[in-house]
Amino acid sequence: MIDDAGSPAAAATPTRLEALGQAIAKAFPDGVKPIAGHTGELTYEVAADRLLEIATAFRDRADLKFEMCMDVCGVDYLEHGRAEWNTEDATSSGFSRGVARGPRQPTGIDGRAAAEPNARRRFAVVYHLLSIAYNHRVRLKVFCADDTQPMVDSVTGIWAAADWFERETFDLFGILFRGHPDLRRLLTDYGFIGHPFRKDFPLSGNVEVRYDPEKGRVVYQPVTIEPRILVPKVIRHDNRYDPALTNAPAAAPPGKPSGTPLGNPNG
Repeated sequence: MIDDAGSPAAAATPTRLEALGQAIAKAFPDGVKPIAGHTGELTYEVAADRLLEIATAFRDRADLKFEMCMDVCGVDYLEHGRAEWNTEDATSSGFSRGVARGPRQPTGIDGRAAAEPNARRRFAVVYHLLSIAYNHRVRLKVFCADDTQPMVDSVTGIWAAADWFERETFDLFGILFRGHPDLRRLLTDYGFIGHPFRKDFPLSGNVEVRYDPEKGRVVYQPVTIEPRILVPKVIRHDNRYDPALTNAPAAAPPGKPSGTPLGNPNG
């Protein structure tokens, strides 16, 4: 059998990414759902009640060996795909706002509609995994079952590196991690109120901090920044780019045919 680049045998050989996808599909016939993407990366939605089981398998299976958790981050899908950008002068179309105006969004692995209000799919936790043995990367996404008190299981017992990543996610998104050994704020102050990466958190914040020379200490006070209305930039018409002007042939001098370039000695 000739195994040239253009032979049927070579064409049927899966790429490294396809082989990884086949291994994951074989290892998890249920409990994980592939998420389509355009970046050539593998992303899977994992059922929240099976997170620890599936994460352990990703680490321990001989054909996977995802020994490292490179990052843990939160996502807030509030109003995602259901509302326009909150502006005063924006139109109802354009500006790439990510609004789904067609059929409803597909349901997730638990059968709940992703874009339905109060569908308990507002908060998600995303895990970025690395296999040192095979130089593979994969992304896992888990949706929290409750929007009021979002919570998922901590994976610190599987990947110790997830400790501070989960603390950061808790601090910025307010997502709790069940079983975390020391779940405290990491980036904001101890007295900080709210979670700044949530979509309903005001851009200017709720309070501001300043040093009070009379009291000799740092004090909190209501924010004094006036809120701004963010309006998308509109590219207006400019006659300098009018095709009728830019593509018009140059005026020819007397005695030369129209359309002859000016300054051409061979014209």
